[in-house]
Amino acid sequence: MHTPHRMDPHHHPHDRSAAPRSPYEELGALADPPPGEFPGEDTARRRAGREREQTPHVDHRGARRRRRRFAALPLAAKAVVGLVVLTAFLALADRWAVLFAERKAADTLKSQLDLTAAPEVEIGGFPFLTQLADKKLDSVQVTVPDVAADRVSLAKVSATAHDIRLNADGLTSIRGADIPRLDGDVLLSFADLNRELGASQVSFSGDGSDRVKARGTLPVAGHDLRVHAEATIRRQAERGIATEIGGMRLDIGDLATYRPGPRASDGLHLTRKASADLARETRKAKALLSVPAIVQRLGVPETTVRESLSDDGKLAELTGSPHFARQARSLDLIDLAKDNPEVLSDLGLDPDLLDSLSRLTRPVLADRLSLAFELPEPERGDVRLRDVRVGEDGIRVRLTGSELSVGSS
Repeated sequence: MHTPHRMDPHHHPHDRSAAPRSPYEELGALADPPPGEFPGEDTARRRAGREREQTPHVDHRGARRRRRRFAALPLAAKAVVGLVVLTAFLALADRWAVLFAERKAADTLKSQLDLTAAPEVEIGGFPFLTQLADKKLDSVQVTVPDVAADRVSLAKVSATAHDIRLNADGLTSIRGADIPRLDGDVLLSFADLNRELGASQVSFSGDGSDRVKARGTLPVAGHDLRVHAEATIRRQAERGIATEIGGMRLDIGDLATYRPGPRASDGLHLTRKASADLARETRKAKALLSVPAIVQRLGVPETTVRESLSDDGKLAELTGSPHFARQARSLDLIDLAKDNPEVLSDLGLDPDLLDSLSRLTRPVLADRLSLAFELPEPERGDVRLRDVRVGEDGIRVRLTGSELSVGSS
C-alpha cells in the first residue's frame, strides 16, 4: 500500500537549498576549505606573499633575447668585437712589460751609480714589446733625486736618453744598454743648499741670472755674526760649476763690520752708527784719544786732543764732526788690537773674537760659502754641463751626454 509522502510545512517545491549536493562539490569543499578554517592559515599565506615579493625576478627571457641578438650579428661585427678584446689584452700585457723593464732598469742604475735610492725610469714609445723585439728603445727618461757631487748633493738630475740599443735576449734578460745621445738638466736647489750648508745658518737665493745671495749668521768665537755675500756662478771645465764669492761682510751687531781681503777698505771697521755714537759715548771717545798711535791715524792735532780730554764740551765738538766720524771708520780695529787690546775692550769688542776674525781670511770664508760641485765621471762615455743659469728655485745647468753605456753592452 502506497504511503503518501509527508510534506514539510516549510518546504517549497522551488527551494534549491534543499536539493541534494553534487558529489563534485563535496570533493571541492574537502580540497579547498574556506579561509580561517585551520589555525594560522592566514598568517602563512601573508608570509608566503611577502617572500614572493622580496624574491628578485630573473628575466630568463631577456638573457635568451640577448644571446639571440648577438648570434644574429653579422660575422664582420663579431670579428670587430673580438679584435677589440684582443687589442685590450695585448695593450695590458705591453704595459705590464714596460713596468717590469722600468723597475729592472732602476735597480741597475741604483747599483752602478751607487745611489741611496732607485731612480725614476720612464720608457717612452708604444708598443714596448715591439721595441724590445728590435732591441731598440725610442727614449728613456731617468730622474735621479740625489747625486753626490763634491761638497753638496745635486737635488735632481733629469735626463732623457734617445735611440737606446739594448743588450738583451728577452724581457727578463736585459743585461745592459748603449746610449748614443742624452740630454737633460741638473737642479741644485736652494732648499738643499740651505739644508746641507745649514751648519753656518746661511740661506741662499737668486739674484739675477748668474748670481746667488747668501744671508744668515755665522758662528765665530761664540758670537753669531750676520753674514752677507754674493756668489757669481759659472761653468768650470766640462762637468763642474765654480762660484766666485764677492761682497763678503760679517756684521758684529751695530758696532763693527769685518770684510776679509787685502784692500784698504777690508778688515774690521766701526759702523757708521758706532762712529756717530762716539759723540755721545764719552768713555769710548777718550779711550781712542788716549792712544797716540790712534790719534796719529785719526789725524787730530795733539793740542786739540789735550783740550778734548780735559773738556767734555770740546770732546763732543771734536767727535761730533763728520771728519772725525769718517776717520774713525777708516781705522782697522784688528791692527789696533795687536798693540792696544785694552782699547778695543773699552769699545765693546771681544779680544777672542778679534783673534778668530784675523784667521778668517777671504779664502777660508769663501770656501765656507762656496756652491761649487762637479758631476761624477761615467765609466764609459762622455757627460758635459752646458748653460748655467740661476732661477727662483736654484741653480740649473743643461746636461748633455754621448756614447754612454749602462750594464753590460
